[in-house]
Parts: sequence; C-alpha cells; structure tokens
Amino acid sequence: MTTEPTKRRPGRRPGAADTRGEILAAARRVFAEKGFDKATVRGIAREAKVDPALVHHYFDTKEGMFAAAMRLPVSPEQVVPLLLDGPREEIGERLVRLLLTVTAQPETREPMIALIRSAMTNQQAEMMFREFITNALLFRVADRLEVPPLRIEAAFGQIFGVVMGRYVLKLEPLASADPEELVELLAPTIQRYLTG
Repeated sequence: MTTEPTKRRPGRRPGAADTRGEILAAARRVFAEKGFDKATVRGIAREAKVDPALVHHYFDTKEGMFAAAMRLPVSPEQVVPLLLDGPREEIGERLVRLLLTVTAQPETREPMIALIRSAMTNQQAEMMFREFITNALLFRVADRLEVPPLRIEAAFGQIFGVVMGRYVLKLEPLASADPEELVELLAPTIQRYLTG
C-alpha cells in the first residue's frame, strides 16, 4: 500500500532553522545578482525556499530587507520620517545631525563604510547602492519635499563627501572635528540645497 506524500504547507520550515538569517542570506545573493530595483520579495523568497508571506513577516518592505541584508544601521522607513517631521527650515540640520549620529559608533558606521567601499570597486555593488540610495531614499524625500531630484542628489553628494573624508580618507581636522561644529558648518549648505 502506497501512501500519498503529505504536502507541506508554505511558510515556516520545520525544525529550528534560522529562517530570518536564511532569508537575509538569500536577499544578499539576489540583491548582488539583480541589483536593488530588479530584486523582488517573491524572488528572494524563492531563493530562500520560503513562502513570500514569511518574508513579509520578517521584513515589512524590500527597503527594510535591503538595509538588514546589507547590515545598514538605518532603513528608509526610519530615515524619511526623521528628516521630514519638523520645520522645513531645519531639515538641513536634522539631516547632518542624523548622519553624524549614525556614523558616530563603529557598529553603525562600519556597515555603511563597507558598502561604500564595495560600491567603489565592484560594479554590482555600485549599481545596488545607487539604486537603493536613489529610489528608496533620495527620490522619496525629493517627492515629499517637492524639490527637484538634482537638489537632493547634490545634498547627498555633499554628505557623502563628508563621510568619505571623515571616515575613509580620515582627513584632518575633519576626521576629529566635534560633531556640533560640523552641524554648524554643514547644515546651512544642506538647507540651501533642499529649500533654495
């Protein structure tokens, strides 16, 4: 007598597997292969051999999953409200302060620097970083502020340069400057990009 194999329900796998970790590993592979824009939750679920609903259980959005997979200290879901909540004339200060806060501690700074270094030397990493930064963060802020994307990208370029100078090239006195001094120096320039 033959028995019908029991069909397993989609979702969580049996056993004590690190399902979240396996999804993140699959996400890293898919993001690396396809870039941020072409990677899909369904494709990542297929790579991890789980139901897409389980991916959504662990990660609300593709952006959040990317931030977790790349070990970024913050995701767009956290950054965009922090930037946009509050007076518009203070957004430059909030942006510079957020950057300096996120990069102050090695455990939050190092994943960002690793991704930046990878983007400088690896075409796939560069494409993934560019797509994520522009589509998941910069264009969302530009839309909400109703400013041209060029202004947002110029502000990002200024901030990117500060991160590179402070933490990659370690230019002095930038590398050891007091964060409040940098906020005072940079915030008006960033504000001008964002509000004209």
